[in-house]
Amino acid sequence: MKIISWNVNGLRAVHKKGFLEWLQKSKADIVCLQEIKAQMDKVPAELLNPAGYLAFYNPAARPGYSGTVVFTKQRPLKVITKIGFEQFDNEGRMLCLDFSDFILINLYLPHGGRSKENLGYKLEVYKYLFKYLKNLDSRWNLPRTAIRGGNDRRVVLVGDFNIAHEEIDLARPKENQNNIMFTPEERLQIEKLVKMGFTDTFRQLHPSDKKYTWWPYFANARARDLGWRIDYAFVSKNLAPKLKRAEILTAVAGSDHCPIKVEI
Repeated sequence: MKIISWNVNGLRAVHKKGFLEWLQKSKADIVCLQEIKAQMDKVPAELLNPAGYLAFYNPAARPGYSGTVVFTKQRPLKVITKIGFEQFDNEGRMLCLDFSDFILINLYLPHGGRSKENLGYKLEVYKYLFKYLKNLDSRWNLPRTAIRGGNDRRVVLVGDFNIAHEEIDLARPKENQNNIMFTPEERLQIEKLVKMGFTDTFRQLHPSDKKYTWWPYFANARARDLGWRIDYAFVSKNLAPKLKRAEILTAVAGSDHCPIKVEI
């Protein structure tokens, strides 16, 4: 199974740059997009259900802002779009799909603001996320004995987390020690995910690789590879042994982020 995640920074913009052709060539089973910035009445008809895929959208209430979508070849049993935190839920930042064999969660976590004006909100969102992950079974109204694969759901967690975890995950760690996306409080959130039993798939297979998923638009940062790895694919510990590949697709243009890909 091949899963791709990509913050497209505007679905209509990336569509004009050949997104549908790229989607078909990707041969991915599931493609998760973040920051689609589109209300349903503004989504081009050909993106509502691209050939070979079902589409599940969660747009933000505010036009031209945030939002997520999942394109999948397999129909899920159930889709959830809310985490239980009203502000976050109104911004269309999550899609949770139950495929019976596993649960897929597509996330677009808040940035926090360059001046950290929204850091408190960001940390509160992570608090709700951890609570949500700990209660996945009750979310689906399934007794643990009925859950396929043992006592715990198999979970794939992908998206833009807007945090670089370790110094290896950004080009200039020293200069950014106390900047947004690399503050100690934020880095601790990724550490908490890992301690919950989630495996960072790219770092698991590429422990020393310096590859990034996002580059600022200024200072020719992408050409100079002055980037950050803030997009992740995590898998629960019961899926980690099935991990085959984890890649960062730096050659794919169209956004300030590039896609990431995981194969299980």
